[in-house]
Amino acid sequence: MNDSLVIIPTYNERENAELIIRKVFSLPKPFDVLIIDDGSPDGTAQIVRDLQTEFPGRLFLEERAGKQGLGTAYLHGFKWGLSRGYAYLFEMDADFSHNPEDLIRLYEACAQEGQDMAIGSRYIHGVNVVNWPMNRVLMSWFASAYVRFITGMPIMDATAGFKCYTAQVLRVIPLDRIRFIGYAFQIEMKWLAYKYGFRIQEVPIIFTDRTRGASKMSKGIFKEALLGVIQMKVSSWFRRFDRYPAPALPVSATAATSAPETR
Repeated sequence: MNDSLVIIPTYNERENAELIIRKVFSLPKPFDVLIIDDGSPDGTAQIVRDLQTEFPGRLFLEERAGKQGLGTAYLHGFKWGLSRGYAYLFEMDADFSHNPEDLIRLYEACAQEGQDMAIGSRYIHGVNVVNWPMNRVLMSWFASAYVRFITGMPIMDATAGFKCYTAQVLRVIPLDRIRFIGYAFQIEMKWLAYKYGFRIQEVPIIFTDRTRGASKMSKGIFKEALLGVIQMKVSSWFRRFDRYPAPALPVSATAATSAPETR
């Protein structure tokens, strides 16, 4: 079994599903892929099933009834991957907005440089976004600035959805207590990793907007993030973030500096 699992939620991604799967499997470092499909009426799941005969033991499919939210899909995938012993678990979109080749850089940040979480960051070196309208770029950039202001978390791309976690992070974070399902889910996972004192590094990537299929972004998802950040900050005042300390490892120059393990 490979040590790395790429979790890709899908809903109506028949135009991208086969392409993204084949691209991940073409990489020089082997990754397994778990597709979590929320009952796509366009036949996305069938495309994945057909490909499973070509990639036995490397391509997996979990089908759920109806749209249940991005966050719940990833939580399902985390639990699935942890139960099967993967050491590194990745979040990635199906629409090629995240370049699959960057999976290797995220992996190296954790497996070779000793980070606990690696974030594919659009904003660590300026603004690296292609084909987004300016209003959406500004909304995303200011959302991350807002998160930093409210939480004090030193992460430039707080809403990023392209990440590598070590299994240890996902075992320590109480996954059953995650509250949010949209953009706020991405923020909440980073916030908890930060509060538990894990080493976090932002790896610069170029984010390219999808060219096939339809975006799943909505005003409700963005509103959840704005209000959720305040709720996360306030609730953190009334809980402890203790874990068994991991051996000290060097932090790279681009890593976010974590606070002590108990805050």
